[in-house]
Order: sequence, then structure tokens, then C-alpha cells
Amino acid sequence: MSHLVAKSAYKSLEERINRFPQGAPPSETLYKILSLLFDEKEAALVAQLPIKPFTVKMAARIWKTDEVSAQKTLDALAARALLLDSEDNGVRKYVLPPPMAGFFEFSLMRTRHDIDQKLLSELYHQYMNVEEDFIKNLFFGTETRMGRVFVQEKVLSRENEMHILDFERASHIIENASHIGISTCYCRHKMHHIGKACNASMDICMTFNNTAASLIKHEYARRVEASECLGLLHQAYESNLVQCGENVRKDVSFICNCCGCCCEGLTAARKFGSLHPIETTAFIPKLSEDDCTKCGRCIKACPIGAIDMVCIDEVSATGVKRVRINEEVCLGCGVCVRSCHSKSLHLHRRKETIITPVNSVHRIVMMAIEKGTLQNLIFDNQAFGNHRAMAAVLSAILRLPPIKQALASEQMKSIYLEKLIGRMMYKS
Repeated sequence: MSHLVAKSAYKSLEERINRFPQGAPPSETLYKILSLLFDEKEAALVAQLPIKPFTVKMAARIWKTDEVSAQKTLDALAARALLLDSEDNGVRKYVLPPPMAGFFEFSLMRTRHDIDQKLLSELYHQYMNVEEDFIKNLFFGTETRMGRVFVQEKVLSRENEMHILDFERASHIIENASHIGISTCYCRHKMHHIGKACNASMDICMTFNNTAASLIKHEYARRVEASECLGLLHQAYESNLVQCGENVRKDVSFICNCCGCCCEGLTAARKFGSLHPIETTAFIPKLSEDDCTKCGRCIKACPIGAIDMVCIDEVSATGVKRVRINEEVCLGCGVCVRSCHSKSLHLHRRKETIITPVNSVHRIVMMAIEKGTLQNLIFDNQAFGNHRAMAAVLSAILRLPPIKQALASEQMKSIYLEKLIGRMMYKS
């Protein structure tokens, strides 16, 4: 009977996780992961929590318990970084983050002894790198990407420096964050436990704003000032690490400094490059062949293998070679430009426009529309919902292009939403 109860609790938790656009495909490995992170009672309770941020009072109502007991449970979960907690106008709120970027990663963002991190790492590797359904769902489940690449600012030309937008700069995110936390890199920590980690720095994972505040509070990150974080950013540049962050313009919650061997996103880019599992920068490297010495440094430096050496005459294969950049795969990070000693590589603006969601609500709404699950966001625990949360979702919908608005209206079958969209289109 206890086995059936446990499976029921973890199945309910899995279903709750999959109501969010960034879900987790069910498998026996997933249930093993969840059973390491949550006990049966916690799994059953968390499965009932809303998608949107909620208060102690709301959790107590949902769980049909008193607020003191609810507070104790919520604080215990937040202390293990399974929930994030923050202050909103003096009111403490909690939210269950998605698995990634979220509680999967938080579990390995510091050394801890309350769980078996080696076993957890092995299960993560099985779930993400062997079974692959999670990774394919995470990076290719929607047209809107969860993460985006930041360009290495040090290699920008003066002209590019003048035209790059603030949200395209990792330095701007750092300098304007309310809180900055530095943690152990989840990816390299995981690979360390299975004996495959590289030599890149471990303590270089960056979180910002409310996410950082919660992780700092519960000692999953150490608080740093912007000056120290900028120093770590330049260290990452020098180590040819790629900056991958949340795909939003405002209130970015994380920037990872990624290597091509351990990072989930970059390894996905190596396997499925032309599908762009991570949104590219607005830049692309161009080669001046007259200046190129064909030293091969750029080929070795590229973290996803987007550069190679090919014969100039591919038909006769004469042996005369040139460097070729696969623009369909290239992330536009600028690592190759930094590595080029002959200065024959330069970044140029891409011809196509890269669209970046305004904020996390905008991104999540877009992803939900593309997955056909918008109703999960709007009607999530509607009996306990609040007008501010509804307003945030509707505001995000109204910022979408007309085609996406039409999809949203079709999914909702909402007379109110249809009239609201129609009014906005009439005004425009």
C-alpha cells in the first residue's frame, strides 16, 4: 500500500510540474529524482500548489490546514531550494520553480549532505543525457526558447558597441540587478560526480534579483556586489565560456557561464545545432579570408563545433583549405573572435531580427500558447486567484503579435479576451 501511495504522490507532483510550459516528461527515472528531493507527504502537498506565486494563507486554504503548519512546511521546502520565497510589497510569497532553470539545478548549486548528490547526479545524467525526452522537451518543445546567449562584449567593434542594446549586455544585467548570487555550476558539479567534469571554474553560476535573494537567504548562493560579478564575467570570457541566460529583456534571473562539454544547453546545440536550442545573439562572425592564417584556433575554441576546415575545391579535394563557419548553427557568442590572433574574424549584426520576450510572464505566456496550455496559467487555482496575476497574463498576451493573440483567444474561447484583443487591434 505504501508503494502505491508513494507512486500516487509522485505521479501527482509530476502532473503538477507538467502544467507549466517547462515540464518534465514522466519516466521511472523522474520518479526516482523526485523521491530523492521530496518525501511522500511533501510531494502530495506540492502537487496541489498553484503555478502563480502564492502566500502562506493561500497554501493553508489549499491544504486545509492552519497557517502556522503551512508556514513551517513552506519554509522547510524553501530552505532546500525546492520553493523560492520573496517579499512582494511586504507580503511573503512562494513559488514552485520549474525543474530547469529551477529546482533540479538548485539541488547541485552547493555541496550538501542531506541528499546523495552523487546518486542524484547519476539520475540527472540518465534522465537528461541518456533518455533525452526531457532535453528535447525543454529546448524544442516551443518556438520561444527558455534561454539566450549573450555576446562577449570585449570583442565588439566600436560600431557594434554603439548599437548593442542594453538587454543584450551581460554587464548591464549585472550592474542593474537588485541582488546578485554566485553558486556552484550545476552542470559541472553533476559531471564531477560521474567523472566527466572539465577544468572550467565551478563557482561561477550567476543568479539575480528575487531568485538570487532566495538562494542567498538559504545559502545556495553567496551574495556579491556588481564589481565582483563583473570580474567573474571577465574570467569567464578569458576561459572561453559562453554566457547563457534567461530569454527575457527585463529582470533576468540567471546567467550561466557554459562550456561545450558539460552544459546541457551547449551539448544540445552540438547535437541539434541548426534547431537552435538556445536563442542566438544578434551577431554573427564573418571571416576575412585574406587575413586568415588557418591556424585553427577558432575551430578549437568554438564550444559547439560550428567552425571547421574544408577544402576550397570540394570536388577535387586539392588539399588547399579554408575556414568555414556554419551560420545555421553559430550562437554568435564571439568566443571564436577572441581566439583569433590574426584579427580576421569580426562580429556583424545578423540580418534577421532576434525577438526577445519582455519579461518572464511574457515568455511563459508565449510558451504556453505554443504548447496549447494557456488555460493552465489563467485558470490555475482560480478560486484563489488574484486580479494582479490575471492582469499580468493578459498584459503579456496583448503584447504578442496578432497571430499569437488569435491562438491565445482560440485556446481560451474567452469572449472577454476576444473583445479585449479586438479593441487593442482597433486602436492600433
